[in-house]
Amino acid sequence: MSEAPVALVTGAATGIGAACAKRLASEGYRVGLHYRSSVEKAQKLLEELPGSFGLKADLTQEAEVDALIKAIKAGPGRVDVLVNNAGYNVNAPMLTMSLDQYDSVAAVARGTWYLSKMVLRRFMFRRGAGRIINISSVVGHTGNPGQVPYTMVKAGLDAFTKSLSQELTGKDILVNSVAPGFIATDMTEVLPDEIKETIVAKVPQGRMGTAEEVADVVAFLSTRASYINGTVIHVNGGMYGG
Repeated sequence: MSEAPVALVTGAATGIGAACAKRLASEGYRVGLHYRSSVEKAQKLLEELPGSFGLKADLTQEAEVDALIKAIKAGPGRVDVLVNNAGYNVNAPMLTMSLDQYDSVAAVARGTWYLSKMVLRRFMFRRGAGRIINISSVVGHTGNPGQVPYTMVKAGLDAFTKSLSQELTGKDILVNSVAPGFIATDMTEVLPDEIKETIVAKVPQGRMGTAEEVADVVAFLSTRASYINGTVIHVNGGMYGG
């Protein structure tokens, strides 16, 4: 069983997830890097972070989550911090979106719920301590056209945070959300310049945020915050204050 604290980051191969993994590793955590399809990027990150370990799983499948939990139990044997970052989106107007497209987005929320349940049951309850950090989004509060299921899921993550934190009253297991605004990632890099300008115009700080700025908040909640619980922390350059 690992004596170093362990952080499990879902969707860790790219973007905000990768930044969180690197930041937590710098804080002394042994990091479990969950990924689903980004095999090459996950492998590269594993090579960058000594002591990290990979966990390939489709979180929408109960059996694969169970296998992930078994792998952690057989390996480091603990999870001190769970960062629920994995997400999926389909951009389409509601009137043309199919049920299958909706289900593909909503299924990730089900997987987040089940993974959190199993991490709590198998690891955090037994140690009597832990941190769960959910990566939601500003659009779960403001809405965004063409992303109805995605905004529903992200708003639901913040409700999940508030409800679960109340269920865990009296335990040293804190649950919080971090809600990024417009963050510069591979996804936003390919947007046309005029779209980027429209986005930046909504941000009082006049720029997109970085994945590292989100990861800094995640690290604070993981390592130093002892009296923040059931809260949504917005990281959006002032475009929305909650």
